[in-house]
Amino acid sequence: MSILIVGLGAGFLSGVFGVGGGILIVPGLVFFAKMEQRRAHGTSLAAVLPISLASLVTYWSHDHVDWWVALWLAIGAIAGAILGTKLLKTTRHDVLSYGFATVLVISAVRLYWTTSADGRTGLSVVAALALIAIGVATGTLAGLLGVGGGVIMIPAMVLLLGEMNVIAKGTSLAVIIPTSLTGTIRNRKTANVDVKAATVVGLSGVVSAVAGGTVAANMSETLSNALFATLLLAVAAQMIYRERRVRSSSAPTQ
Repeated sequence: MSILIVGLGAGFLSGVFGVGGGILIVPGLVFFAKMEQRRAHGTSLAAVLPISLASLVTYWSHDHVDWWVALWLAIGAIAGAILGTKLLKTTRHDVLSYGFATVLVISAVRLYWTTSADGRTGLSVVAALALIAIGVATGTLAGLLGVGGGVIMIPAMVLLLGEMNVIAKGTSLAVIIPTSLTGTIRNRKTANVDVKAATVVGLSGVVSAVAGGTVAANMSETLSNALFATLLLAVAAQMIYRERRVRSSSAPTQ
């Protein structure tokens, strides 16, 4: 029952904010299902697939997906996910977490001051290359930190391209799907996925994802930016709290 509730909450979060829902699924699996942290990340990635797909259909039905932007982001994100898994063994996790949390806070502050956007006017070669670079960063951080790509891609599209927030959310979901599929295939090879739990979470989140997407489609641009900025601050706070707990638990006792 608790896993079912996690799925419903993650689905609604995905629909409203255009993220995969992993920021809720991972702690939910660890706390309620007593699942090991790494296995929870792998299971979350698998559960994100049907949830993101359901959310994407809702955004797509309202014509809130920029497919060209999604294409360039996906190219970079898939490559970045592979790179992130390779760097995981050699990169200091605390430095990355604090650095990433700082980026989230800065993006949140910018979004609070961004009241509206008219949408992008064009996509030049330079912009396409920038999107690939953003995708690489997204995939790399996802592989290193186990976070969803939406919290990186959406602020980047809004602040750098002038994309409308609701379209940035739908586009983010389009990129999350191939990224989560690639990651799930890799995780299954290492037996790092609880398929049963992922199925329950994923399917329970489908219905609430559609409801969340409908809410997002009718939300004002100003409110959407403010709520997403608040989500970024919550994710940053969670990452800092997690790192401080890890550091305190590993510190030698006197």
